[in-house]
Amino acid sequence: MFTPLCHPKIERLEEGFREFGNTFIQRFSINYSRLMTSAEKERLAVACEDKPWKMWGPYLSERQWATVREDYTEHGNAWEGVIHDHARSKAYRWGEDGIGGFSNTDQRICFSWAFWNGQDPILKERLFGLTGNEGNHGEDVKELYYYLDSTPTHSYMKMLYKYPMNEYPYAKLVDENGTRSRKEREYELLDTGIFDQDEYFDVFLEYAKNTPTDCLFKATAYNRHSSLEAPLYILPTVWFRNTWSSRRETVRPRLFLKDPHTIQVDHHLLGTYYLYLSEALEEVIFTDNETNRERLYGIKNSATHFKDAFHEYLVDGKDTINEKQFGTKSSGVYRLKLPAQSSGTVRVRLSNEPLSDPFKDFDEIFASRLTDADEFYGEIQEKVDHEELKSIQRQAFAGMMWSKQFYYYNMQNWLLGDPGRHDPPSNRKHGRNKEWMHLFNYHVISMPDKWEYPWYAAWDLAFHCLPIARIDPEFAKNQLLLLLNERYQHPNGQIPAYEWNFSDVNPPVHAWAVLRVYQIDKEQRGKGDLEFLQKAFNKLIINFTWWVNRKDEDGNNLFEGGFLGLDNIGVFDRNHQIFEDSRLEQADSTSWMAMFALNMMKISLDLAVEYPVYQDMSIKFFEHFLYISAAMNEMGEHHIDLWDVDDEFYYDIIRRPDGQDQRMKVRSMVGLIPLYAVEILDGEAYAKLPEFRKKLDFLLTERPQLARLVSRWGVEGKDHNRLLSILRVHRMKRILQRMLDPEEFLSPYGIRALSKYHEENPYEFPLENEVLRIEYLPGESDSSFFGGNSNWRGPVWFPVNYLLLESMMRFDQFYGEGFTLEYPTGANEKYTLKEITEKVTWRMLEIFLTDKHGKRPVYAHHKKLQEDPHFKDYILFYEYFHADSGEGLGASHQTGWTGLVAEMIHRYYN
Repeated sequence: MFTPLCHPKIERLEEGFREFGNTFIQRFSINYSRLMTSAEKERLAVACEDKPWKMWGPYLSERQWATVREDYTEHGNAWEGVIHDHARSKAYRWGEDGIGGFSNTDQRICFSWAFWNGQDPILKERLFGLTGNEGNHGEDVKELYYYLDSTPTHSYMKMLYKYPMNEYPYAKLVDENGTRSRKEREYELLDTGIFDQDEYFDVFLEYAKNTPTDCLFKATAYNRHSSLEAPLYILPTVWFRNTWSSRRETVRPRLFLKDPHTIQVDHHLLGTYYLYLSEALEEVIFTDNETNRERLYGIKNSATHFKDAFHEYLVDGKDTINEKQFGTKSSGVYRLKLPAQSSGTVRVRLSNEPLSDPFKDFDEIFASRLTDADEFYGEIQEKVDHEELKSIQRQAFAGMMWSKQFYYYNMQNWLLGDPGRHDPPSNRKHGRNKEWMHLFNYHVISMPDKWEYPWYAAWDLAFHCLPIARIDPEFAKNQLLLLLNERYQHPNGQIPAYEWNFSDVNPPVHAWAVLRVYQIDKEQRGKGDLEFLQKAFNKLIINFTWWVNRKDEDGNNLFEGGFLGLDNIGVFDRNHQIFEDSRLEQADSTSWMAMFALNMMKISLDLAVEYPVYQDMSIKFFEHFLYISAAMNEMGEHHIDLWDVDDEFYYDIIRRPDGQDQRMKVRSMVGLIPLYAVEILDGEAYAKLPEFRKKLDFLLTERPQLARLVSRWGVEGKDHNRLLSILRVHRMKRILQRMLDPEEFLSPYGIRALSKYHEENPYEFPLENEVLRIEYLPGESDSSFFGGNSNWRGPVWFPVNYLLLESMMRFDQFYGEGFTLEYPTGANEKYTLKEITEKVTWRMLEIFLTDKHGKRPVYAHHKKLQEDPHFKDYILFYEYFHADSGEGLGASHQTGWTGLVAEMIHRYYN
């Protein structure tokens, strides 16, 4: 899985990667035999041993162009550095992209599909979309595609790509969006009318594995028009990532035509593979994965054949392919002529074994793998009795699995350049990410999505790991440890945020994710993976220390942090000072840290049962929590009151050197986040840890003002459970009452990021000669903060909602059935917090479910998506959702964290 590079200068470094990989292989060789009832579970059990079932998978990006990694412009303008029109002609440095892309784990050998309808000006080799500067709400993919299925080992996968018969409206999409303001809707592919008359192809891409190194691919194209016959070119394409142009490798791999239906794939590290092409093949064409410098830069080419040769050969009719039939990129060319309402299929097989009849058992293998997938998910969904939710959950899991990507980013080489090549601009050494010279990322990583976010994001990934753990706990654990590895985590302890700025500050949810994944894994196996927990905990201590040292300026346990992933939730950009020498003390940052401390305490307590030495760490983090909680509750030395007594809500405070401090009275998610910091000390576990009990009792006796922060509850005569929360019962009730009020935070589809109160009562902040303003925006943002492609001023976001639901369940666990609240607030009906959690959960699930009229809120006004039988049952998992209508907004394939719906469905029925 961890294939080394071959250049001698980095062999030692790559040896470190091999050791790192071997550690994972040894650690994750866990016996699942007692749980095994399906073939897929058997494959998972041996995937990291002698059978590398995950060696091949959907590890290509959907967009490598317009990413930071490929940007070598003088001023770091990634969106214009490599644009879509350049992508077909430029050999990338750091990765590859393609439609339905498939590769080995470090993307040495790549496979994807290309299409041409005979009308387009561009061979469709990759997905199209707008960059942040082109879209009126930021980056946005302008394609229709759906991830429909995938097992964790990718032994079976399926996706759907919808390709128009007529000329793709590239210019229309760019021009129309360019005329629209932030207050207008985005102009989507459906809006162009190109699908209105059903003049399109449904192309189903399916993958199956016979063995870990014998992979079968199938493209089935359906002509959806009622009367028109239409041509469709399908090009199954194999190529090598260009590892030779950087001059860090000296060996160039080679493709050549072995026989009329077979491409031989020779790679010096992976050995020989054969790509078998099925019947009806028109021809096999070859070129090289090299940059066409003359087209892009007006520079004379040193190579002869280029990456864009197939486009020029088919679309422009030029003689650009290699007639000698060898190279580093090759395609089979199939020209299907599809009558109306008919279909055609192209079959391909990639194997490291020579096969005399590669398609004899092809259909049988596919059928077997689909049966395996059905059995696997049948067990996962055993208790889900709602057929529509089963389909939604399975598609959510599919999106999680398809959104893996090989991510390669050697910061030293990116900043300083490759040997013997043109040096990057000199100002790069003083620009973006210069503080992260140690960073060397070279792994398959779970992405938020592979088009709009073809880079990992630290807090996104933490949320990804919960639904992933439900079907592949070893991969989830692997991912969490990965960001704590020394090639990712900064020596100072910070976890990298995302490639646009690794130094940005994401909420510290990594410890929470470690704890939850540990618990999910323990629930499934009956035994917790303490080695995983121990390894993560030891690195998280460094991260916690970074937070304490860097984000608590006065040492008073009140934290800053910046935007904390909530983009435009504030009236101004919280990453920057609004007044000279001022600082923003944040209710959310401080609450996140209280949650972090409780997570670390709980992890160390779990470890202490087996390793008593961790009792000391439990007390350390217990004490951290108490001091943070005291600071938020006016009990600290500085008496800084984030809690507003009149509003009974938490707000940020601007601290100014002239003493004119100001509370930012915005009713937002910032004031709900204190609910997250809640944990229960189990009485029985407490009794088993004498050293922890002794030190805790001493602390509570000697610090009575802190002891008031700990609530007790339990059966008389037994050890009491103890509730640790920023919120005592009165404040907890007041915040929940506001949160569950339909006129404030409770929307028909979950909890809003900003109170509806601000619809009629905007918050205004005077600043010199202007007035900054924040008002309730249930849909898209009218703010340009962070590129303007997300909005925290009203919509429903799954990750923060999930944490709120989890916290309510924790309070319910402590207070029990005797504690009830009105739901909704003002409705004169009371329920337990568990019942309320279930009701809010259902509101969120209804975003995707068909209502009594057969419509899904997620698709709002899109008639085609709501009614057409070839659209309506395919689910898009958007980045966030309109709080009043449930319409999906932002990135359309963000199963990264909206994939939490899969875990929500599981918990609703289990």
